[in-house]
Amino acid sequence: MSQQPDRLDQTGHPRRWRILGVLIFSLFAVVLDNTILNVALKTIADPVEGLGARQSELEWAINSYTLVFAGLLFAFGVIGDRTGRKRMLLIGMVLFGLASLAGAYAQNPTQLIIARALMGVGGAAIMPPTLAIISNVFPAQERGKAIGVWAGGVGLAAAVGPLTGGLLIEHFWWGSVFLVNVPVVLIGMSLIGLIVPESRDANPPRLDPIGVLLSIVGLVALTYGIIRGGELATVASAEVLLPAILGVAVLAAFVWYERRIDHPAFDVTHFRDPRFSTAIGMIGIVFFAMMGGMFFLVFYLQIVRGYSALQAGALMMPFAVAQLTFAPLSQRVVTRFGAKTSATVSMIALSGILACYALIDRDTPILVLEVLFFIHGVAMANLMPPATTAIMDALPREKAGVGSAMSNTVRQVGGALGVAILGSILSVAYRDGIAPTLAASGLPEHLKHAAGESLAATVGIAQELGERGAGLIEPAKTVFVDSMHITALISAVIILVGALVVVRWLPGKAARSPRIPSEPEKREETAVG
Repeated sequence: MSQQPDRLDQTGHPRRWRILGVLIFSLFAVVLDNTILNVALKTIADPVEGLGARQSELEWAINSYTLVFAGLLFAFGVIGDRTGRKRMLLIGMVLFGLASLAGAYAQNPTQLIIARALMGVGGAAIMPPTLAIISNVFPAQERGKAIGVWAGGVGLAAAVGPLTGGLLIEHFWWGSVFLVNVPVVLIGMSLIGLIVPESRDANPPRLDPIGVLLSIVGLVALTYGIIRGGELATVASAEVLLPAILGVAVLAAFVWYERRIDHPAFDVTHFRDPRFSTAIGMIGIVFFAMMGGMFFLVFYLQIVRGYSALQAGALMMPFAVAQLTFAPLSQRVVTRFGAKTSATVSMIALSGILACYALIDRDTPILVLEVLFFIHGVAMANLMPPATTAIMDALPREKAGVGSAMSNTVRQVGGALGVAILGSILSVAYRDGIAPTLAASGLPEHLKHAAGESLAATVGIAQELGERGAGLIEPAKTVFVDSMHITALISAVIILVGALVVVRWLPGKAARSPRIPSEPEKREETAVG
C-alpha cells in the first residue's frame, strides 16, 4: 500500500498503537540486557561462581557492546532506510539472539567480551528502525505522545533489568542473564512479521564505510586508554597515553572527514539547530553520569551492604516505577512549561540526586535510598522524551532512521565514556585509599596489586586467605564508599554543567516553532503494510 507523507502526518497508520507495542517489546531485550548485566557483574567477577573477571574486564564487558553499538548505528540506520526498516529489525533480532546464546555459554572473560560486541552489532540493527517506524506510522500530532510511551517502555526495561537479573542469578547460573534474551527475540520476531509494516526512504543516502570505521577505531582506542589508566592508576604510562592520543586523533579525523563528504554518516550540519545540538548533548551528559553511577551502585548494594543480587534488583524498583509512571506524562510537562524549563529542572534534580549519593554511607537507611532512586527515575523520565522528540522534530521525516541513530549513538558513547572515565576514577581512588591497608597486610606484592584493583578483588582475595585476610574486608568497604563519594560528586558537577548548557542554548517555549517540511517529505515514501 502506498501513502503520501502528508496523509500519514494527518491520520497515521490504522494499526499504529499495536505497532508501537511490538516495537517496544522487540527493543525490550536489547535495553533489558544492559541493566541485567549490571546486577550480574559481582557474580561474573567471582572466580568460583563466575568467570573471575577483573574490574577492567567488567568495564569492557559493558563497553564492548556500547562502542560497537554506537559505531554501527549510523550505518544500520542508513541501510534500514534504504533496504527496509522491518527487514533490518528482523536481521538485528536474529543477530542479537545468536550473540546472546554465545554470551550465555562464554568460558572466560574474553569470550564474554567478544559475545557482547556481537550483541552490539545486533542491537545497532534493532534500535534505529524502532524510532524510524514510529515516526513513519504516527501522525505529527501524536508523535510526541508515541515517543513518550516508547521512552517509558525503554525506561521500564532498563529499570526492571536489575530485578530480573537478580531473580535469574538467584535461581540459575550467571549465563541465564543472556539466555533469557532468546525467547524474547523469538516472540518479537513473530510479532514483527505479523504486525509491523515495511517502510523505507524514497531517497536513501549512500553508505559511509570510512566514517563508520573511523568512529569505531577512535572510540575504542580512546576508551581503551581511559580504562587502562584506571587499571594502572596512572595517566603517565605509554599504555595509557598512546591509545588515548590515537583515539582523539582518529575522532578528529572522523569529524574532519564527515564535514567534507556529501553523504556523511554523522551529518554535523544538523548541529546548527540549537534544539537538536543541545538535546543531543543533554542525552550524552545524562547517560555519562547515569551509567557511571549505576556501575558503583551495584557494588555498593551487593558488597558493602551485603544484599543478594535479587535484593539489590528489588531495591532498584522505585526507579522503574518512576520511569513507568512519569515518562508517558512528560510530554504534557513540556507542552505546559516548555522544553527548556522542564529539562533544566530535571537536570538540576538529577545533579542533586547524584550529590546525595556522595552523602550515603555504610548504614544509610534503606528508605532514604529508595526515595533517592525514585526521584532519580522521575528526573530521567522527564529528560529523555523531550530530548528525543526535539531531535526527531528537528530532522526531515525521511531521515528518522539517521536521527534515531545519532541520538542513540550519543547515548551509548556517553554511557561508555561514563563507565570508562568514572569507573577509572573510582578505581584510582580505591587503589590509593586501600594502599596503606594492603601495605600493612604482609601480602605478597602480586596479591597486593590484584587486591588493590577493586572492592570485589579485595574481598575475593580476603575470603580466599581466610582468617589472614579477614582484616581487609571492613577497611575495603570504607575505602570503596569514600571512592564512590568522589565519583558521585564529579557526576553531579557534570550534570550541573549540562543544565547550564540547556539554559543557555535550548530554545524556550515561545521560541519553539514548527519544523518546515523538506522537499523529500513532499514526495511519496514507500510504505507497504
